[in-house]
Amino acid sequence: MRWWDIDPVLELEKDLFPEDAWSRGMFWSELAHARGPEATRRYLVAFDGERLVGYAGLAAAGDLGDVQTIAVAREQWGTGLGARLLTELLRAASAFECAEVMLECRVDNVRAQKLYERFGFEAIGFRRGYYQPGNIDALVMRLHTASDDAPAADAPAVPGTQAVPGTQGTEING
Repeated sequence: MRWWDIDPVLELEKDLFPEDAWSRGMFWSELAHARGPEATRRYLVAFDGERLVGYAGLAAAGDLGDVQTIAVAREQWGTGLGARLLTELLRAASAFECAEVMLECRVDNVRAQKLYERFGFEAIGFRRGYYQPGNIDALVMRLHTASDDAPAADAPAVPGTQAVPGTQGTEING
C-alpha cells in the first residue's frame, strides 16, 4: 500500500466498516512505519484490474505480529482473496521474525473467524466493547508461527500472487 492507495482504501473501509472505519490519519500513520530499514509495518492492496478490492496490514513489535486490518470487497467474498492477503501477512510476520501473530475479530464476523481458524489461529479471549461506537466485543486470536518462512502447517496452500480459482485478474501489491 502506498499513499495514493489511501482514497480507494478509505472508500472500501467505509463501505465495509461504517461504524468503526479507520480515518485517513490512521492509514497515513501506519504507512509512515512501513518503509525503510526500521519498518515495523506491512500493508498490502489487491486490485481487480484498476479497482482496489482488498487490503491488509500487519504491525510487528519484537517477536509479536498483530494483524491490524483485512478487508475484501463484498463481490470478492468467497474467492480466496482474504486467504491470499492473510498468507502475505503471515509471510511478512516471518520476515519480521515474529514468533506469534495476534488479531482481534468482531464476535459477529463468523466468516473472518473461520478464515483465521483455517490458518491455525486459536481463540484466546475477548475484549468487551472493543469495536465502538457499536460496543461490539472482539474475539482475540493467536497463531504460533512456524519456524520457517511458510504459514502455519495446517494453513491452506494459497500462493501469494498466483491466481486462485475465482480470483483471476486479482493482483496483490505490497
